[in-house]
Amino acid sequence: MSVLRSIEGKIEALFEGVFGRAFRTHVQPVELARKLAKEMDDHRLVSVSRVYVPNEYTIYLSPGDREQFSSYEDALRSELQEYIAEHARREDYALTTRPRVKFETDADLTDGVFGIATQMIEPGADGAPEPAVEPGATMIYRPETPLPPPVPEPEPEPEPEPELSATLSFNGSAHSLEKERVVIGRSKDCDIRLEDPNVSRRHAEVRREGEAYWLVDLDSTNGVAVNGARIRRSRLNEGDRITIGNTDLVFGRTA
Repeated sequence: MSVLRSIEGKIEALFEGVFGRAFRTHVQPVELARKLAKEMDDHRLVSVSRVYVPNEYTIYLSPGDREQFSSYEDALRSELQEYIAEHARREDYALTTRPRVKFETDADLTDGVFGIATQMIEPGADGAPEPAVEPGATMIYRPETPLPPPVPEPEPEPEPEPELSATLSFNGSAHSLEKERVVIGRSKDCDIRLEDPNVSRRHAEVRREGEAYWLVDLDSTNGVAVNGARIRRSRLNEGDRITIGNTDLVFGRTA
């Protein structure tokens, strides 16, 4: 079992145990954990060689939900901080400080509805945290399906730009990268399977982030190389040669 799944299991057990009796109509701790991870993913900042994510998360709760958490708030905060720290390590994100979770009460929220605001902070000269970038807007999560937004006035549609598709070619065939994450390895469960004894079961992963594609080593035994250089994470460009085990794959972009 992965560390992330183990932490999530602890939070679920906490809810099903003491919390479960009090929170059947309120916000669930596991739901908070998963939405915190989602906010981290949604607020990534891609730098030259790293992907930075917020390290401060403020959870806004209704008075009723906050009161229900009052006896367990410190324990829950520690579990949530550990959960998103492990999520950052697993996704190879960069943090300026260890992630911090805060709870606030918002009288405008009803039970079962909560908000999350993110911010990237870094230690100041005196050790006090200082904002590194402007805080993001607070995202509100509701248990029910939200109403559709109003239909905007029609505007002239711009000329569509040609869509680019990505491929990995090897052994004379091209494989289209249609998913956000394409796993390469020896296991039959991988998206691209390489029958090579020098390839780990889950060796590497190609991730799409916006219009860019990144190759990430999944802690493989023999490592990954791009154009002959060993990498842990590398942005892919047209014609890059990826070496996994004894197999060479060529990354391509076509309209």
